Amino acid sequence: MRRTVLAAFALFALLVPSANAAEPRIAAGVTAAGTDVSGLTLAEAAGKLYNTFGFSVGRPLSTHAAGHKYAVNPSDLGFVYDVNKTARRAYNAGLKPHTQPVDVPLFVTYDAAKVTAYATKVAADLKRDPRDARVDIKLKSIGKVASKDGRAIDATALATSVGAALSDPAKDRILKPKVKVVRPKVTTAGLSKAYGTIITIDRGNFKLRLFKNLKVSKTYGVAVGMPAYPTPTGRFNIANKAVNPAWTAPNSPWAGAYANETVEGGSAENPLKARWMGIVNGVGIHGTGAPGSIGSRASHGCIRMTVPDVIDLYPRVPVGTPVLIGN
Repeated sequence: MRRTVLAAFALFALLVPSANAAEPRIAAGVTAAGTDVSGLTLAEAAGKLYNTFGFSVGRPLSTHAAGHKYAVNPSDLGFVYDVNKTARRAYNAGLKPHTQPVDVPLFVTYDAAKVTAYATKVAADLKRDPRDARVDIKLKSIGKVASKDGRAIDATALATSVGAALSDPAKDRILKPKVKVVRPKVTTAGLSKAYGTIITIDRGNFKLRLFKNLKVSKTYGVAVGMPAYPTPTGRFNIANKAVNPAWTAPNSPWAGAYANETVEGGSAENPLKARWMGIVNGVGIHGTGAPGSIGSRASHGCIRMTVPDVIDLYPRVPVGTPVLIGN
């Protein structure tokens, strides 16, 4: 009877594995993010991985660029570090045949939308639009307002870097994205070309100044509008040009018998002699048959020049030329 009991117990011992044999262990040569977990149970590996990375992966990330810093906590990006799944990942990797050491990444997750939102916000805050150089037009001189470079960073590239830093504890927690310099379309050096021709009309001194490459090229005497019909002041552009233009007289008492009539270009009755450079609302630069009026307030708003002077000026002034009229 005793032999039968002993035999039965021995058989039971063979059939029931020990507690230690029941716990799976990670194969030799397996690491997780560089930390050796070989030979450990899943629970032991999880504990070691928590002690090794639990603090470091939760540290804030910070983006440094253009003298600015933008810190963010991983938890605000939906970051979760799962030690149990990392241990399981290491265990599963060890089940596959391998002759070389095997390293697995940590099992982490984060909210991609939140990462993108963070990167987009940083990029928007850092962005600076470039400022084109411009001219400061005065009646007697042209000043320069310098251009300024802009800057930008790639929000998509930054989001990728954030994701990489969250996923790998070995990555630097300080991100330094490349700052792109954005050049203005018009640089200070390019102002002379951009504003090759400028005209100023000095009503008080009856002078028209032609600027080429921001320097005075020629000065002409002019007549301007009489007090009842003043030449308008402000910043304008040459709108149109014509040689021996026809004149459509306005419906105004000063037009006399020509009111609402069109007078043929080049005729003796046409007050627009030789050339026309339109500016605004029927006001323009033209030759005059009364050269003695130059240097006075004599017109009905237009800028009069002698015929030789207006012919000389005409080819020097393209349509679109900036015009400043002032006192």
